[in-house]
Amino acid sequence: MVEGPLLILVLVLTIVFIIWGTSKLKIHPFLVLLTATFLVGFLSGMPFSTIVESINGGFGGLMTGIGLVIVLGTIIGVILEKSGAALKMAEIIIRIIGEKHPQLAMSLIGALVSIPVFCDSGYVILSSLKKAMAKKANVALASMSIALGTGLYATHTLVPPTPGPIAAAGNIGVSDYLGLVIMVGIVVAIVAMTVGFIWAKTIASKIRIEGEDDHISYEDVLKQFGKLPSAWKSFAPLVVPIFLIGLSSIVSVANYEGFGSSFIVFLGSPTVALFIGLLFSLLLLPSFQSKQLNTFVSEGIQHAAPILLITGAGGALGRALSNTSLSDLIQGISETEMLTGAFFLLIPFLIAAGLKTAQGSTTAALVVTSALVAPLLPNFGIETPLQLALVVMAIGAGGMTVSHANDSYFWVVTQFSGMQVKDAYKAHTMATLLQGIAAFLTTFVLYLLFV
Repeated sequence: MVEGPLLILVLVLTIVFIIWGTSKLKIHPFLVLLTATFLVGFLSGMPFSTIVESINGGFGGLMTGIGLVIVLGTIIGVILEKSGAALKMAEIIIRIIGEKHPQLAMSLIGALVSIPVFCDSGYVILSSLKKAMAKKANVALASMSIALGTGLYATHTLVPPTPGPIAAAGNIGVSDYLGLVIMVGIVVAIVAMTVGFIWAKTIASKIRIEGEDDHISYEDVLKQFGKLPSAWKSFAPLVVPIFLIGLSSIVSVANYEGFGSSFIVFLGSPTVALFIGLLFSLLLLPSFQSKQLNTFVSEGIQHAAPILLITGAGGALGRALSNTSLSDLIQGISETEMLTGAFFLLIPFLIAAGLKTAQGSTTAALVVTSALVAPLLPNFGIETPLQLALVVMAIGAGGMTVSHANDSYFWVVTQFSGMQVKDAYKAHTMATLLQGIAAFLTTFVLYLLFV
């Protein structure tokens, strides 16, 4: 098999091919990643049987750990969206925060809703609410738009069960400690959300959008949705699984073996916890109708399918890379002590940022980057659950950097806010750049303090 500098060339060619295929040729990331796996196998001189094992084992192995988690999470997100529960959560937060802090309320709403719901969908769902709140609080619509957009973006890239962070955690090998990833992700996401909130209040507030005073009132928005579900029914499908996963992680980390410990760990396993969340989401249906439920489930599966394929293909690529002598080559680099400890986090951050900027998809950037760096981690001494969780955060921070014209989310924010493209670059793209940098610096400091 190929070794030494030629293997580095193979890795570089693979990355270039992925960027070229997804951004220039506009080919679906699944096909690009699968082709890249074959490319790694052939160019590295890997035996044919090992290439096949890499594809089948890498794809299937990753699906074993997170496949159902992604499917269950997307179904919950669809039910929260269609039932009005997402809007109810927004209404509760506005009531708690108060109308004197509308941008903060929108940031928090976005951060909460985007944990189970894709940020694109979340922005569409909450768009009318954002416009009504801007009018009611007499603040610039652009300011509210960026507050909502950056709040959604923060948790979308950093906090499971959003598919991107889950996929990265699976590739990195920390899916058994998903509760820890969630807790660390929330801390980093709070910083990223705060940066977006400050940018929205200071910079975006100076941007005027044509016709922003013509939107309907807050009360009329609520009337359009009719009777919303109760608060506890709206929050339960999201809060209960996160609570169970977090409790299980605490029990596991503390090595508690007392009464009920095995049952707590069982309830907190991501698949079981999200299935319980799905059962709670059924309470949001006005009456049990199998046809309506099946429609929601089908839509959730349709949302999950491309994520599953991209994630599985990323797992295959990661397995192929680990089957080369790349780790032996990295061993020599790691002995130089140049990118050790917290400074290693620069590698996944820069790779993810490069992929995100080049091809637009945050999820694809997270999947590909985690697949590329996973084989390197043992050689850099990154093996503990907290270290691995912080690598996931560094990848997520890179996946934020930046959202511009090749990102569908950029156009969702632009079109549903009414901003001109030049203003969207100033308000949205710059905000995501600052969010990504802030998220990485937070991750870097957490590594220095706690590892």
